[in-house]
Amino acid sequence: MAGGQMYSQPDGRCDHGRTGRVCTQLAADDMKKAVKKAGTQARKDIQENAPVKTGAYAKSWAAKTTKETANAMEIVVYSRNRYQLAHLLEFGHALRKGGRTRAFPHIAPAEERAAQTLEREVEKALR
Repeated sequence: MAGGQMYSQPDGRCDHGRTGRVCTQLAADDMKKAVKKAGTQARKDIQENAPVKTGAYAKSWAAKTTKETANAMEIVVYSRNRYQLAHLLEFGHALRKGGRTRAFPHIAPAEERAAQTLEREVEKALR
């Protein structure tokens, strides 16, 4: 991929059978769809695997598009109002009377699955 364009045929046509900017735009649209799918999957995975006491922590997770250009898209998955708990639940924390709470790893596994989904969707889009 040179300069954001995918050319795979000798006549300068891309995999989609189109040339130049049209091909680049199709590739960029496919990438944006893949990023959006990976972001929403990460949010859903975190919500499903988050520890449940009242359910408010799991419901607080959202995915937001923070940056979007013609060729790129950035999505952030975050906790709207329970962000203070995220690292405490993910890694555990010290107790006032000594000892530690157990960790509930739910963010890192969701991130790994989202990265795999993104990679799979990008490969599928570029075929």
